[in-house]
Amino acid sequence: MGRLEHAITRLQQIQSLRDSGAPAVSPVCGIIVTVAYLVAMLSVPVDRLGMLLWFAVYPILAAPYLGQLFTAVFLRSLYTLPFIVFIGVFNPVFDTAPALTVGDFTVSRGWITFISIVLRGLMSVQAIMILVAAIGFEGVCRGMRSVGIPAWLVTQLLMVYRYMTVLLEECLDMKRARLSRCYGRTHMSLSIWGRMTGQLFLRTVARSERISRAMLARGFNGSVPFIDFGGRGRWRMSDTVFASVCGIVFLFLRFFNLSGLLGFDRLL
Repeated sequence: MGRLEHAITRLQQIQSLRDSGAPAVSPVCGIIVTVAYLVAMLSVPVDRLGMLLWFAVYPILAAPYLGQLFTAVFLRSLYTLPFIVFIGVFNPVFDTAPALTVGDFTVSRGWITFISIVLRGLMSVQAIMILVAAIGFEGVCRGMRSVGIPAWLVTQLLMVYRYMTVLLEECLDMKRARLSRCYGRTHMSLSIWGRMTGQLFLRTVARSERISRAMLARGFNGSVPFIDFGGRGRWRMSDTVFASVCGIVFLFLRFFNLSGLLGFDRLL
């Protein structure tokens, strides 16, 4: 199975989550807890590495509670590591002020902030991945509408997600057509890449026009209705307990230096 086939299969598996039974949490609860976690974690001062490390507990514990395997979530989050590293890669170069001393070795503040940026990025990606895997992307969109996010924004996100598979299938068709005509040659010159990219753009525009006309013919008014079969998206008592516990823990980790209370502040 090639990369395109694997990506299409993976998207179809994620899309099928909406029919796999009741999620562990309601969409609104999942969004509220995730946003609270991101706000609390990202508001930690960039040089307080000891406080930041404690927030890694949430992805580790939330993943199994919401039916996910943290090891798989962690490995998939590493795909974003090059982009995260690029954000703070110059911090050790420009911020050379000493932050702490370990024996005869002095660690600059730039390295502390660089590690902090990497950890923030990975934990943010992991929290969002756990949320999407737990309630599905349509569940995320349903929750966003419930908390007052504008309908046009939710509709754009939902359309991009739904027709991402269609775009990948178009790429797969073009790939198969090229392989059937290249007589065993797998390498493409830059000019062929340009032609195929242009053809993909034209095919995408034509396909989007047909989809738009079909939606308008069926009464589309700018907002996609969500149907909650069986009340799977309703707020339950377990959601109240989960949100309350997470909120209390996030507040404690944010406003109390647990590393300092345990005597680890000299190391981190």
